[in-house]
Amino acid sequence: MDVGEIILISSRLVLGAASSFLAIVLWSKTRDVAWMLMVIATIAAYAETVYTILDRFGLTEGVRFSIGSVPLASLILPNVPTLLYIAAFAVMVARKARSR
Repeated sequence: MDVGEIILISSRLVLGAASSFLAIVLWSKTRDVAWMLMVIATIAAYAETVYTILDRFGLTEGVRFSIGSVPLASLILPNVPTLLYIAAFAVMVARKARSR
């Protein structure tokens, strides 16, 4: 592993941890559905980052459920944050359309 990979991994972990921490702080301050979905999406994105790094180190070689040649976790984890962001934005759009 070279210096570039160490910087990449470190920056993803540090920035993801910071965003997840602030998301959890926001979660404790608000009960708005749209914001809660965005918080959960941020935490899910950090979980995907951690899983990707563990996979890069070869620590996820154990039991793998897969669809074809693609591991199920590699298929689901990157898409969960996007789905949650879509749901959060849909809630916001519906709220704005209802208020007009």
